[in-house]
Amino acid sequence: MPGVTIDSCALGPVGTNCLVVRDPADPARACWIVDPGAGPDPVIEFVRRERLVPERIVLTHAHADHIAGLERVRRAFPGVPVLLHPEEDAFLSDPQLNLSAFVGVPVTCGAADAPLREGDTLRLGGSTWRVLHTPGHSPGSTTLVCDAAGEAIVGDTLMAGSIGRVDFPTSDPARMRHSLREVLMALPDAVRVHPGHGPSTTIGAERRSNPFLQDGAWDF
Repeated sequence: MPGVTIDSCALGPVGTNCLVVRDPADPARACWIVDPGAGPDPVIEFVRRERLVPERIVLTHAHADHIAGLERVRRAFPGVPVLLHPEEDAFLSDPQLNLSAFVGVPVTCGAADAPLREGDTLRLGGSTWRVLHTPGHSPGSTTLVCDAAGEAIVGDTLMAGSIGRVDFPTSDPARMRHSLREVLMALPDAVRVHPGHGPSTTIGAERRSNPFLQDGAWDF
């Protein structure tokens, strides 16, 4: 079974989890940087200190708190491709869409380099990851799952005891319900969930106790 190591650093004023994902057995020491939020220097320093080689910058979605440090990371590691679901390509350059305009600190970034699409498969060292489209919090929200290692990177779709907000202009409660109930809850209970905010959890723990996943929670 391939090993996967996921290190997390909470960045910015709302504690956005920036993840560094790697296969510790990979001699090339390749890694992904997921969701570089504001003030990403601790993550950049960690990658350099561990002598890791960024292979991709992955965006689970393009709200401002998940992309505020993107250009800083791009400058630190030139040429590393940025992956994002195509439904949010415009978010990177539009402070209204990425919500930064509403807090008075507009965030704009260069375009993504490659798409993340439902059904795509990505490799990192000896690990294989499936891409799931899990919209609702935002239209292009994406989950990455390594079935063999039992790990899932879910962005703001699911959190420990909660879910991402669905009251933003581009949110969709009905799509969120489907992403939670039909997509994420189809994963095994033992799968470890790495959310965009807060501590890691498991599918089983959320299935049993998350109030948004209980009967009647989404009756509309």
